[in-house]
Amino acid sequence: MTRPLEVRILGLNYAPEPTGIAPYTTGMARFLADAGHKVEVVTGLPHYPQWTLAEGYLRERIHERDGNVRITRVPHPIPARPTGRARIAMEAAFATQAALVGGPRPDVVIAVSPALLTVGAALRYRTAGAAVGVVVQDLYGRAAIEAGVLTGREAAATAALEKRLLGAADGVVAIHERFRRSLVGLGVDDRRITTIRNWTHVGAATGDPRALRRALGWGEDEVIALHAGNMGVKQGLENVVHAARLADRRGLPVRFVLVGDGHQRNHLQALGCGIDRLQILDPLPDGEFETALRAADVLVLNERPEIAEMCVPSKLTSYFASGRPVVGATGAHSAATAEITASEGGVTVTPGDPDALLGAVLGVVDDEEEALAMGLRGELFARDFLHVESAADAYVDWVEGLAGVRTPAAVIPQRRRRSLRRPPLPALPGEREGA
Repeated sequence: MTRPLEVRILGLNYAPEPTGIAPYTTGMARFLADAGHKVEVVTGLPHYPQWTLAEGYLRERIHERDGNVRITRVPHPIPARPTGRARIAMEAAFATQAALVGGPRPDVVIAVSPALLTVGAALRYRTAGAAVGVVVQDLYGRAAIEAGVLTGREAAATAALEKRLLGAADGVVAIHERFRRSLVGLGVDDRRITTIRNWTHVGAATGDPRALRRALGWGEDEVIALHAGNMGVKQGLENVVHAARLADRRGLPVRFVLVGDGHQRNHLQALGCGIDRLQILDPLPDGEFETALRAADVLVLNERPEIAEMCVPSKLTSYFASGRPVVGATGAHSAATAEITASEGGVTVTPGDPDALLGAVLGVVDDEEEALAMGLRGELFARDFLHVESAADAYVDWVEGLAGVRTPAAVIPQRRRRSLRRPPLPALPGEREGA
């Protein structure tokens, strides 16, 4: 007799958070549910990227439905200033609460890191016979060192914990081959690692880019260099503000636009006060966001100079899909540089150098034919390597394979064809189930 797998996913971030890790954890849960498995997600309260509790939510345990996915939200602190220690405290509280959630005995438990401590909560299910997998969206120890949020001793202790926890899992997903190499260097058995790339999760542009340019006050002759996404420490967006100041001083027809939110936004607004060629916009709704990407002349990725292999910025998947050329201010050996180089969809410059960033933006738009070609190459790269269907199949195969590690007798149901249309977000606050 066939039966679906009981899958429990432990991840701090989930829809309706629009950026960062949430879209990928959400997608993975939906892929598994669409394949016929019983999926429960234990997640946190929506708070990213603004680092405040989303409107309509209370700091209490909440039960929701996202289509066929059951959701349990557990309370945790949300730091107004997400320093290294504050984030660890938040993640520790989440992991503790997640470990206390009851329910059917799972066949497979998947932890999403960050939050790293969630992996420890997942491993407790081993005693009940569950297989444990980890999806690594960021390398914690390396991230702590590169972002400077922990001291050397603290970062070393974090890396040691990461090595122990990831090494104990039955399987680990790396979102890029560079991550895979780093995981092997950390001591994780390469035979337990599966590479599954993040996919392009943005929808289609729903408006006229020219009309949106007019609505946002962008002149027809202005060069719009747009950065979309989180405004945090590791983005180092002071570099973009300084580039806009240089454009002001030189009277150049360039406007740098920052779209999004994050705990550094107020700092950036204060730093950019009085700069005419800088515009900071609130996050845009679906459809309008994609239209804004296509309305820009250049899309900007910016990282602090010390960021090397910490992560593959998720914004690149959206950037490539937009068909616009990318300018990346990122280290020569960073994962972002490797991705931009592989796509041939943009150029990179030295990070932390506003003059180089400004020059690269102008250089790209000066060669209109090559700018168009870059955009097309990026779009083809997204289609060929960042496709949602490939990721969906890979995640289902991975989880079903994990189930056989601990429970070889488990029978996997025959998959039904999945609809890859973009599913709705979880229920609105007024539509939740009772806690």
